[in-house]
Amino acid sequence: MRLVLPLPPSVNHAYRNFVHPKTGRWMRVLSREAERFKRDAAWLAREWAQRTGWCVPPPGTKVVLRIWYYWSNRRRTDTNNRNKVLLDALEGVLYVDDRWVLVREMDFEIDKPNPRIEIELEALSECEALSECEMSF
Repeated sequence: MRLVLPLPPSVNHAYRNFVHPKTGRWMRVLSREAERFKRDAAWLAREWAQRTGWCVPPPGTKVVLRIWYYWSNRRRTDTNNRNKVLLDALEGVLYVDDRWVLVREMDFEIDKPNPRIEIELEALSECEALSECEMSF
């Protein structure tokens, strides 16, 4: 069963410049759109995990995310430009650390009335990873 989420904002729209009031330094902080996406995606992911019985794998376990994108229009869009905010939103909910996530962008299509991403997750144990490597030779 796939996890269905709204489209995350691209990296170009996920951050805004902010001047710290005490130090006067410029900082890059999440935009309201990105904060909203992270909040909503985490909530939907928790709900999905409960419904499907997904257990957060232990630290050091690789997690494969297979992603299908459904765009709202035919405008040229990079799929990998959305992964940063998505991986950060799911960290601590579906996996411990996004360092161990392997993103597999499977396909993209146009779905004007319902733009979204669909995700399949798979935790890879060392034994599974080794057996897959051995089978490929």
